[in-house]
Parts: sequence; C-alpha cells; structure tokens
Amino acid sequence: MNQKRLRLCLSACGLTLGLILISAADAWASAGAASGGFIPPVWTIIPFVGILLSIALFPLFAPHFWEHNFGKISAVWLVLGFIAMYVSTLGHMGFIDAYGPRIFAAYEEYIAFIILLGSLFIISGGIYISGDLRCTPTINTVIILIGTLLASIIGTTGAAMLLIRPLLNANKERRYQVHTVLFFIFLVCNIGGSLTPIGDPPLFLGFLQGIPFQWTFALTPLWAFSVVLILGGYFILDTVLARREDQAVYAVPENPQPLRVQGVFNFVLLLGVVGSVIMSGVLHFESYIHVGELGELHFQNLLRDGIMIVLALLSLRFTATAAREGNNFNYHPILEVAYLFIGIFTTMIPALMLLNARGGELGLDTPAKYFWLTGILSSFLDNAPTYLTFLATAMGSLGLDHAIQMIQTPESEHILLGISAGAVFMGANTYIGNGPNFMVKAIAEGAGIRMPSFFGYLAYSVVVLFPVFILVTFIFF
Repeated sequence: MNQKRLRLCLSACGLTLGLILISAADAWASAGAASGGFIPPVWTIIPFVGILLSIALFPLFAPHFWEHNFGKISAVWLVLGFIAMYVSTLGHMGFIDAYGPRIFAAYEEYIAFIILLGSLFIISGGIYISGDLRCTPTINTVIILIGTLLASIIGTTGAAMLLIRPLLNANKERRYQVHTVLFFIFLVCNIGGSLTPIGDPPLFLGFLQGIPFQWTFALTPLWAFSVVLILGGYFILDTVLARREDQAVYAVPENPQPLRVQGVFNFVLLLGVVGSVIMSGVLHFESYIHVGELGELHFQNLLRDGIMIVLALLSLRFTATAAREGNNFNYHPILEVAYLFIGIFTTMIPALMLLNARGGELGLDTPAKYFWLTGILSSFLDNAPTYLTFLATAMGSLGLDHAIQMIQTPESEHILLGISAGAVFMGANTYIGNGPNFMVKAIAEGAGIRMPSFFGYLAYSVVVLFPVFILVTFIFF
C-alpha cells in the first residue's frame, strides 16, 4: 500500500473531523443534562464522524488497504464509540442508565436490519435470469422502471437484489456502465419504495406507530413526478452514451438464447419475507420478554426474524447450484454491509440522542424544512430512527399524542408527507443512506465496474437528484 496516500487519508480525516467538530460545538454548545435524561456531550459524535470519513476517504486514497481492512476499521470506531460513551458518563450517571436502552434498541434494530437484508439477498441470489437481453437504452430503462415499481411491493432490497444482476449481465459488454448502476440505486434502492410501508423501513416504522397502511399512497404524486424526471434523464443520458459505444454490442446474436428464469420458487420465498414483515405489523402478542431496564423483545418481531431465517435456509437448500453460479453469487456484499453498519449503528447512538434532545430547537415550522432536514440527516444517519425522531418532533410541536393524529388535519399531514419523503427519497444521496445502496455497489464492483468514490457518488446525487428535490419542494411543499 502507498504509505503517502495512507498518511494523506488520515490527515484529511483529521482535518475534516476537526472542522466538523468546531462547527458542531458552536451549534450544540448548550447541550447538557435536561429533564428528559442524560444528553451526551458533542465530542461523543467523534467516532461516528470518524467512521463516515473512513468510508468516504479510505477507498479514495488507500483503496487496497480499505478493501482488506474495512471490517477492522469499523471495529476500531465501534470500540472508540463505546469508550466515548463510557467516558461521557463519568461524574454524571452510570453507563447502563445513560446509554443502555439506546444501545439495546440500536442492536435490536441492527439485527432485524441484517436479517431482512440477508434473507432478501440470499433468496434473490437464487433467481437467475439468463438469455440474450440487449442493452439498449429502452431495455435498460424498462428494467429500472420494473425495479422501481417492484420496490414498493417486495421492498427496495428485494427489488434491487432481484434485478441488479440481470441488468449488469445485459450491459456487461458496454464501456459505459457506471451511470446505469447509479440511476438504479437512485430509483430502485430508494425512491421506488415510497408507496407502501413494505417499501422502506421508515414507512414501516410509521405503520407500526399507527399510521394507516394505505396512507403512504399519498406520496404517489411526489413519487411519480420524481420517477418521471429521473428516469427520463437516465434515458436521455444512456441514449447519448450508447451512440459512443461500438454498435456491435447491440447486435442480435445469430442464435439468440431465449430468456429463462431459474429458481422460480424463490419468488414464493420473497413473498414469504414480505408477508412476515406485514405480519409483525398487524399481529401483537400480549406477552413479551422483558430485558431488565434495557427494553423489551416482542414475540411478533422474533417470529418475523425467525421466518426470514428459515426462508433463507430453504433457498440455500433447494436452489440449484447452477442458478447461484450464474449470478456469481457470493457473500461479500452482505458481509460488507454487516461489518460497516454495525459500526455505524453503534457510533450514531450519541448523535441520535443529541438530535432527539435538541431537535425541537432546529426551527422546523414548515413541511419543506422537515423534508430537507429529515432527508439530509437520513443521508448519513440511519433513515429509520431519523424518521422517528422528526415524527416525534413534529408531534410535540403540534401538541399531538398519537401518530395517527398526524393525518387528521391538512397542516400535520403535509408535515408527515415532508418527513416521509425526506427519509425515503434522500436515502439515495450517499452510499450509506440505505442498506441496498452499498450492496448494489459491492455487486457492481464484483462484476468489474469501477464505481465512484463516496464523494464521487455524492457529486452525482447533487447534480441529478438535488434539482429534482428542489422542484419537489416548490411544487408539493
């Protein structure tokens, strides 16, 4: 590894970290103990900012080092996160009293997150679509559109894992492929999951809080407007780039192979995963496992996770080896997500506690402000707890006691619309904004595509997505 690049990477991390903390200290200087309980000091977010900068800068300046050590780097920040949280409680209150329930909730969510992503990854990896599929702009656009529609039915992860490999196979002979993967992430991994609580975790959490299942259809105008603009932009860009390709890549083979689908029974297993998610939202057992003062384990959630694990094992047991070999199936993408997100889920605990404690001071008084602040923070924090934080902030500012009251007046419903759209749409802004983003990136890189760095991806999202989000703000909020 180039030591100069590594030193440069570490220096950039330190400099950026210092600048962020200086500005954060000004904004959050007044953070301290409050009637609601312990509030961590600002410096406890150092490990969280550190892991974000590591994800952003190491692949850029020391890619080979990162490729072989990203799990260890995540572990280092995780340990530093626990140390920071422990030190922050000295002289105040016990570590368990201050952070225990938050850590318990974060890890419960992380385990459910990984089980969901892992089961969908394994099951969809057993569906192999083969045959001669030409990579014309029209066909590419149709595949992305199908994925965008499926995202609200089988979730963004399910749709992404189902279609990313056929899309990559169709375009494997093209020189320009990166833009196709990026637009796939924008739409299939994020915006496409806006129409049902199954589509994306924040909407599902809203459903669990009492917001009706069908309410998410209120996002349809925003969804349709954004999809038309982004997908139309992709078609134009792909058409332009297609003209620069060797036209032989579009030629129909002399003996074209018809489209075939292997592992069809995995579609049934995917529906089983979707059904287990719905079940956990509508089925409520009166008894639960009480884990001291830390929290509770609810049987419907344990049942959901158990069903997903069983379905994944059934897929591994009964899917023909040829189907997985055709997909070049391996566990690296899901392992990368698991290693990195355990660090993210751990180190973001103090950041979320600060946001919960001080969120009411952010001057949120319009749906547009909720849309942008929920969205920007969802790009870097996990969008599910960020959604819940701003939902609670909105309910508090409006004097509401239950989430269902958010849809009972035009004013509150418009704010809920902004929070929901911000959490789902702007998960597309970064690789870490939503779990499927990273998985698609890893699969594409495994197929030999050189994907943009963290900042390179962010530049694409600013150029492509931010103009759309600005129009959404002016038209809908």
